[in-house]
Amino acid sequence: MISAAATQRAVSAVAPRVHRAVQHRAAPTHIPAPHRGLSRSSVVAKASEDDIMEQLMAMLGGGKKGAMVAEDKALPGRQQAMKVTNKHYVLGNPIQEPFPDNLETCVFATGCFWGTEKMFWRVPGVYSTSVGYCAGYTQNPTYEEVCSGQTGHTEAVQVAWDPTVVSFADLLSMHWTCHDPTQGMRQGNDAGTQYRSGIYCSTKAQHELAKKSAEVYGAALKAAGRDRDITSEINGPGYNCVYYFAEDYHQQYLAKPGARPYCSAQPTGVPVPEEFLKENDAKLSAGYWKKYGPRPGCTIQVSNEPVPVEEALNA
Repeated sequence: MISAAATQRAVSAVAPRVHRAVQHRAAPTHIPAPHRGLSRSSVVAKASEDDIMEQLMAMLGGGKKGAMVAEDKALPGRQQAMKVTNKHYVLGNPIQEPFPDNLETCVFATGCFWGTEKMFWRVPGVYSTSVGYCAGYTQNPTYEEVCSGQTGHTEAVQVAWDPTVVSFADLLSMHWTCHDPTQGMRQGNDAGTQYRSGIYCSTKAQHELAKKSAEVYGAALKAAGRDRDITSEINGPGYNCVYYFAEDYHQQYLAKPGARPYCSAQPTGVPVPEEFLKENDAKLSAGYWKKYGPRPGCTIQVSNEPVPVEEALNA
C-alpha cells in the first residue's frame, strides 16, 4: 500500500511531466474536424483533476488505467470494419491483405503506435505497415473506445515483410530496442492498457522465436543493470491475435503534413545480443543497428524514408 505522504511526493515529482505531455499531445491540425478533440491527446486536452490523478496513479503502477477489462465487461463494438486508404503513405504498397504470397506478417506493440509504425516502415525489406488495435475483445473498436480502457486492445502495428531481405529475428530486434518492454501497462508518459507491449504472431515458428528472443533480451537487460522483468505479451496464432485497423488519420501519421512529432517511447539503449541474431538468420548487422537503430529517448527524430537495402547491408 502506498502511503498518502509517498503518493503526494510522487505526484509532485511526476505532475510536471504529465502537464508537458498534455501540452505536447494536442490534437493534430490535419485530422478532420469530427475527430478534433478526440485524438490521441484527448485524455489531457479535456482532463479533469481526476483524470490527471488517474494518469499519475497509472504511472505509479496502480489505478484503473493499469487494469485489463474483463471480456464480459468489454464494449460490444460493431460488425462494420474501419475504412482506410489502402495505400501506404510512404512505401506506396497496399496496407490491407491479401499481400503477395512470399511475404510474412506479424503484429507488434511498443506503446504509441505512431512511432512504432515509423520505426518498422524504415526497415529494408518491409513491404507495408499499418496501425491498429490488437489483443482485445471489442469488435472493430474506435480509437476513443480503445482509449477508454474498455476494449482490452493495445495500440499495435501490423508489419508485412519479404523474408529474403529481412528476417523475423531482425524485426524482433527492432521490437525490443525501440521501447522499454518492462513497463507493464504504460510506455513513458503514456499510461493505460492500450500502451502495453506485445508480439502477436501469425505462425507457430514466429511464436517460438519470439518467446526465445524475450528470454535472451531479458537476460541482456539484466546484464546491463536493469532489474525489471519483461512484461510483453507474446501470443501465438489463434490466441487473441485479431487485428483491427485504426482510423485512417492514424495511418503513417508521422509522415503526413501537419503531424505533431509526439513520441513517448523509452528505448533502453541495450542491443539484442548479436549471437542470437546470427543464430536466427538475421540479415542486418550490428553496424546497421548502431547506425540506424533506435536511440535512448525518442525514436522518431529520423528520416521518414526507408533505409535503402544497399546502405543497410554495407553498414
